[in-house]
Amino acid sequence: MQAQAAKITFSSFTTKVRKDFLKLLTSLLPKHLNRVQLFSGGAEAVEAAFRLAKSVTKKFEFVGFWGGFHGKTGGVLGLLGDDFKKDLGPFMPGLYSVPFAYCYRCPLKLKYPSCGIACADHMRDTVKAQSQQRIAAIIVEPVQGTAGNVIPPPEFLPAIQSIAKEFGALLISDEMQTGFGRTGLMWGFEHDGLKPDILTIGKGIGGGFPLSGVVASKELTDTKPFGNPSGSSSSYGGNPLGSAAGLAALEIILREKVVENSRTVGAALLRRLKEFENKYEFVGEVRGRGLMIGIELVKNKKTKEPMDKAAAHKIFQECLKRGLLSMAYSPRIRISPPLTIPGKVAMEGADILDEVFSKV
Repeated sequence: MQAQAAKITFSSFTTKVRKDFLKLLTSLLPKHLNRVQLFSGGAEAVEAAFRLAKSVTKKFEFVGFWGGFHGKTGGVLGLLGDDFKKDLGPFMPGLYSVPFAYCYRCPLKLKYPSCGIACADHMRDTVKAQSQQRIAAIIVEPVQGTAGNVIPPPEFLPAIQSIAKEFGALLISDEMQTGFGRTGLMWGFEHDGLKPDILTIGKGIGGGFPLSGVVASKELTDTKPFGNPSGSSSSYGGNPLGSAAGLAALEIILREKVVENSRTVGAALLRRLKEFENKYEFVGEVRGRGLMIGIELVKNKKTKEPMDKAAAHKIFQECLKRGLLSMAYSPRIRISPPLTIPGKVAMEGADILDEVFSKV
């Protein structure tokens, strides 16, 4: 980035570094996803994906999921899957939220697998009963990050893709948190054999630099009005500094085998943390995929009542005192360490968490 800063820093037009970055990025994508439009932030990319879906389908409604997080700008705020959006309305019309397959806390009070993935059927019923059946796209995170690194059962996402096709809607896989190796594969959707129409990407793509993107096929991105001149442009999207950051990040991900590290270290860390389910009465569930792990802290394993936030805050503070910076400030601990973390360091973190838990 220092070298790029000495040349040119601002422009959303074509530069060599942007060309090199996009060439490398598209080599990591499925063949049908061969067009990328760059942006600066996650919500900006998601809103652009919505504009693309409207252009392609000529429809205007969108479906998201309880617990989902796709940004806090006006066009997507209504799909925030929790009470964060309280007092921030009114929201954009045509947005519908349905239950996610959060099996540990099933919103339908059923049990997997005897439920038959009833939450997917619930989504179909919601579309039929509440919408105008003018669904442009269904947007889903392959693993819900903000909700607590929630991993759906293997039948759920393929069922959602099937329902999208049933209603003539596109499927958007929001890979902001799951992309670039976080789940142990390059893309989160790969675990479930999906073929999404659109990807939204960000976070790991820039190694900390503000950079995001929308990925689709040429057939889709050529559709007007999205395909009009400046129809998908962004003032700072793909600027030379951002492109340099993206290129450097991708080169490191590939050269240092970061995806493989996420997979192997994540699996070892998950095995270690799964021991807590039997060791501690307040650990309800440990789940994970790659270096995207969630821990449910509860008052009672039978009722699954969440641990008080005050107790979770104490865990956070005790971890901090011992040198472990964690997202243990709520009853749903999210463990998403750097993808480059060595196995030894990951185990040291687990040992600290074990020590803190033993004193709760």
